[in-house]
Order: sequence, then structure tokens, then C-alpha cells
Amino acid sequence: MAPALERLEAEPVLTTLGQLRTRIGARFPKRGLYGVSGELLTLASTVAMSEARNRDRLRMVRIGSRALIAVVGVLTVLALGFALRAAIVDGGPAHDVEWLTLLESGVNDLVFAAIAIWFLYTVPERMRRADTLALLHELRSLAHVIDMHQLNKDPERLRASFTPTPVSPPMDLTFEELEHYLEYCSELLSLVGKTAALCAEESRDAVVLDTVSTIETLTIGMSRKVWQKITVLNEVRRSAG
Repeated sequence: MAPALERLEAEPVLTTLGQLRTRIGARFPKRGLYGVSGELLTLASTVAMSEARNRDRLRMVRIGSRALIAVVGVLTVLALGFALRAAIVDGGPAHDVEWLTLLESGVNDLVFAAIAIWFLYTVPERMRRADTLALLHELRSLAHVIDMHQLNKDPERLRASFTPTPVSPPMDLTFEELEHYLEYCSELLSLVGKTAALCAEESRDAVVLDTVSTIETLTIGMSRKVWQKITVLNEVRRSAG
């Protein structure tokens, strides 16, 4: 097992998420962002437990698949053995065409046996991939939910010269509250990426790794937009002062 410094551990991620949820609850207990932080904490806990929970299940599936592979192998060997016995001991077919049919049947048996063995051998990994991708899909959806929460938090609306329209969404946050709100959104997005990375710690599946990389790129891009808003917010606050 790799040293702790060389891998992302679930416990620090969960601890950080719990602390962030507490901080959000202290400032915005009635806002939807607080509920989203709870959903992310629950999902991160599921990701942390999924490897241990799936390990026993996958072990049983792996044992079953290996047993079926052995059965397929034995049946294939028996079928080929009977064919060889018919060809050698019993004199075999009398005509070349019959020999060709016998050879084609043997090749088909080998091909189908190889396909069956490959399918059975990859069953555990395909199950593991499906479970991991389902968790990653939830994380990607949660990242978009977090982005929606900051979407209409435009610091320009705090300018004294800003003129709202009848359909402008209300801005009920002060400069300080909006800054904290945007910082919380950025931290949540970062932790979505870290939670996704947890899914890749025990996996070498190319599809899983590519999906994790996509989510990390997505959350980094969203977080960059949030920090652009924080920069604008500080400029607005300085101009108002």
C-alpha cells in the first residue's frame, strides 16, 4: 500500500467537508447552499465507503466468474477431446469436406469459449466501473447545482449606480455576505473535484480516470468564474468606499 502522503485519503476530505458545512450553516443556515453542502457530505461518505462495501461483493462475483471460467474451460477441452478421438481413434470422417466441417466446428468452439471466458473474466471490473460511474455522475450533477447557486450572485448589482429592472432577482446579501457566499461555492466545487478523485484512488480503469479528469476540469472552470466575481466584488466595494 502506498504511503499516506502519496495518495488522497477519504478521512481528510470528509473532515474538511464537515467543517465547511458547519461554516456555511453558521452564516447561511436557511439558504439552499447549506443543503447542498449536506448532499455533498453524504455523497462523499458514500464514495468513501463504496470501496470497502464493494470489495466483499466483488470478491464473491470474482470467485463465481472464475468458477464459471473453469467450467467453460473443462467443457471446451472435453468437446475438443471427443472431436480428436473421433478423428484419430475412430478413423474420422471419410471425405475432405467432412474434415473441413469438423475443423470449422472445433474453431467455432474455441472462439465461443474464448468470448465466454473474456466476458466472465471482466464481469467484476465492469460492475465496479458501473458503480463508480454512477457516483461520478451524481458528483457532476452536484457541481452544476452549486454553479446554479452562484449564477445570479452578480456583484455588479451592489454598485450604487446599478438600476434594477422589474424582473431583476433580488440581492439580499451585503458585500461581506456575498464574498463569503462565493468563497463557499468555490470551496464546495473544489471538494467535488477531490471527492471525484477519491473514486480514482483504487481504480486504473481508463473510463473512470477520464471521467474523474473531466469533473476536475469542470469544477476548476466553475471555480475560476466564482473567483472572477470575487475580484469584481472587491473592486465594487473599493469604489463604494
